[in-house]
Amino acid sequence: MEIQERHNPSFSVARVLLGPNEAVRAESGAMMAMAVDIQLDAKVEGGMMKGLKRSMLGGESLFITSATASAQGGWIDLAPALPGDITVFDVTPDTPLFIQKGSFLAAERGVEIETKWGGMKTFFGGEGAFLLRASGQGKVVVSLYGALDRFTLEAGQQVIVDTNHMVAFHESVTMELKKAAASGWKSMKSGEGLVFVFTGPGELVMQSRNPDDIVQYIAANMPGSRN
Repeated sequence: MEIQERHNPSFSVARVLLGPNEAVRAESGAMMAMAVDIQLDAKVEGGMMKGLKRSMLGGESLFITSATASAQGGWIDLAPALPGDITVFDVTPDTPLFIQKGSFLAAERGVEIETKWGGMKTFFGGEGAFLLRASGQGKVVVSLYGALDRFTLEAGQQVIVDTNHMVAFHESVTMELKKAAASGWKSMKSGEGLVFVFTGPGELVMQSRNPDDIVQYIAANMPGSRN
């Protein structure tokens, strides 16, 4: 399987090139275009209880779409809901990946997507108490709102990230929620002066825009809203 990143960085689309009888699993509703002989199958992956857990707790769709190529191979274009960039991770048994709600776009068959308790730090940090965990072997496509920043942290190396700008990180990276120490950080978009402190080793992906901002902007400018 090959994944081409098209129209990036502002309105990215993932074109998945499939070999003969190869399949990719994608977030429901992500299909933009595809070859005529691609077969789509939407189902509740892992059973109803696992699907409900992923949907209600992980912020993803109840159904996962599986796109399977014919014996001649094929392609499918996948587009995220929000404008912004995409990035691809190669997940291995030694490098599981945590993904924030709403950022999973697609994965190979060998990757398992499950919902995991992220702790109270993610709940109070505005990400919800649960994260998606991608494990196994294969490629995972992650979408984000705005531009991409991707860090490779060495062992013990740290970076501070505003809570609503975190997208994904390797399981080897530790995350701690802290109150911003400097008074100037109180104006950060978390609104509460809370930040995530990530410590390596591993990779970390951030987004340049806060998805909550567009929700608040639309709500404030709806007819009949009060400013």
